[in-house]
Amino acid sequence: MHSLARQSTLRSARFCLRHNQPIAISRLSAYRRLLSTLAVLEQRDGKLNTSSLAAVTAAQKLGGTITAFIAGGGVKAVADETAKVKGIEKIIYVDNAAYDRGLPENYAPLLVENIKKGGFTHIFAGHSAFGKALIPRVAAMLDSQQISDITAVESEDTFVRPIYAGNAILTVQSSDAIKFITVRATAFPSPELEGGSGEASEGIDPKAECNIEWVSEDLAKSDRPELATAGKVVSGGRGLKSKEEFDRLMPPLADALGAAIGASRAAVDSGFADNSLQVGQTGKNVAPQLYLCAGISGAIQHLAGMKDSKVIAAINKDPDAPIFQVADVGLVGDLFEKVPELTEKLKQ
Repeated sequence: MHSLARQSTLRSARFCLRHNQPIAISRLSAYRRLLSTLAVLEQRDGKLNTSSLAAVTAAQKLGGTITAFIAGGGVKAVADETAKVKGIEKIIYVDNAAYDRGLPENYAPLLVENIKKGGFTHIFAGHSAFGKALIPRVAAMLDSQQISDITAVESEDTFVRPIYAGNAILTVQSSDAIKFITVRATAFPSPELEGGSGEASEGIDPKAECNIEWVSEDLAKSDRPELATAGKVVSGGRGLKSKEEFDRLMPPLADALGAAIGASRAAVDSGFADNSLQVGQTGKNVAPQLYLCAGISGAIQHLAGMKDSKVIAAINKDPDAPIFQVADVGLVGDLFEKVPELTEKLKQ
């Protein structure tokens, strides 16, 4: 009976929303209470990836209950800690090391079973490598279409996302029974890590067979801030001319500022920097307080990944470089002279 009433209220409210008809306050309130969101969070080596909490912030725009989901070996402690995040009413965890690497081949059946059990209306996840690999597969398994990389929530079925490398903004309306959404982390601030009183409970583990085996990984390790979440970023482009010059100029500048290091796709393709440092449409999206770039011309694909930065400063010898059209501060000059000079002044 409750399920039928719930479906009737949802259908009625959706009809009113789609046809711009008024919804009674009592009905809208009941409708929002019936919404139920699952925020899929990421963990690595027993630590929560806090950037994935943007999914929780996005879910709060809808109203309704918010349940978090996390899986991996020894995640009970992570779940208990995550339950304190403001806005999370419940967290479902599955303690199984088979999910540590987030391989979609076995993680997708796990998520499907828990979505079915919880009867969730919306599934949110970060638009990260993890989310981009997992959520489309889960959506297909449940006969829904994913909405990718949203930057705003307008209503329970309407979302905003950039297209054409951020040069146009698209408003998308979905009629699917379950909405699958990936969230641009830089568009939604992380919620407060304290103040919540969620409850942690164990989820269903189907222990699906996986024909994919994790062999190894080779990560670039650094003591500098994480690129995707850093408050300051310095980026180098093809204008640095070689890996030797990139390594000579960019790390000292980053250290002087306490910043993370990024790179343009051209610099990465030329072998100047590791691809984990790539900023742009096919790399990472960043929105630091300060984005300082040297030798980057400002291709559309690069701008798509950094134009939400609060202050953009650019060094380039070409006064007509496109980067100066979006920069708050521009310095026209030879970066091989200006970057060392700037580094020395910052150290002083």
